Amino acid sequence: MFTDEDDRFIASTKSEIDEVIENSLRPTTLNEYVGQKKIKDSLSIYIQAAKSRKEALDHVLLFGPPGLGKTTLSHIIANELGAQLKVTSGPAIEHAADLAAILTNLGRNDVLFIDEIHRLSRAVEEVLYPAMEDFALDFVVGKGPAAKSIRLKIQPFTLIGATTRAGMLTGPLRDRFGVLGRLELYEPEELSEILRRSANILDIDLTPEAGLLIAKSSRGTPRIANRFLKRIRDYAEVKGTGKIDADITQKALKMMEVDELGLDFVDHRLLTTIIDKFNGGPVGLDTLSAATGEESTTIEEAYEPYLIQMGFIARTNKGRVAMPRAYEHLGKKLEPNKEKQLKEFSKDKNSL
Repeated sequence: MFTDEDDRFIASTKSEIDEVIENSLRPTTLNEYVGQKKIKDSLSIYIQAAKSRKEALDHVLLFGPPGLGKTTLSHIIANELGAQLKVTSGPAIEHAADLAAILTNLGRNDVLFIDEIHRLSRAVEEVLYPAMEDFALDFVVGKGPAAKSIRLKIQPFTLIGATTRAGMLTGPLRDRFGVLGRLELYEPEELSEILRRSANILDIDLTPEAGLLIAKSSRGTPRIANRFLKRIRDYAEVKGTGKIDADITQKALKMMEVDELGLDFVDHRLLTTIIDKFNGGPVGLDTLSAATGEESTTIEEAYEPYLIQMGFIARTNKGRVAMPRAYEHLGKKLEPNKEKQLKEFSKDKNSL
């Protein structure tokens, strides 16, 4: 059975250790923030305009895969605005009264960051709508015929919502955000720059070659890159001189069972199961789940996305299929008849 997703070195979900690492390495200005140029350029303009008018910045929605810097960007936005930042999350706001308490305690033009905003309850969302549009809270006092609605004004504020599942946001909530920013996976060169900055802060001797190797194995995610940097530093101090070079990096990644493209033993086992047990597919998700002993939702949400992005597997209307790149990467032979079948799958108009 596979290990828990949060225990994998290449898991993009945040752990308690990651929280400590990210806090120490987090940039404080847009100039220090590496990558995501489109978002940075637009935010720079909107922030300058809001500051010149002495108004609250329009509400911002940040979405994309985990580990790309949504929380970091929220801190930077608040810092660039010279505003106080209040951090919370969708699951933490259980009742409408909880949100009302947070909003009434915000100062003028402060920033409220709600992580996993897609997990807000409908009752909480209803309170949020007038707060975002009119900077007001609507309450109903009394019951029955004597009930009346009271509107309480609150200070203008900026809401920054972050989500990995933008499609799960309700239309009314999504439409109330004036600034939308999709964070994309990082290129190896961008991750190398992030690693150089992190190494300087942590006083780690990192060679450019080693930095690029780590970057290529980090699945386009700064959180994973910084996690690798810390773990490879440990390996270098115990097994080497403390300097992280290409040789030390390769040995450390091998110990962690991570290859040069960021695939670990979980990814390898998933691919080999499809290829060896099901002749490369197609195989249904439930069948694959039974064969690997892993929850189908975990396969679909945690393991598959990167494998699909890298072109190792494909989702078709008939099931999961291992693509030619998976055979090549694992050093497995692709039979001619299977190659022909895969070409047909690639032309399938019903591919998901």
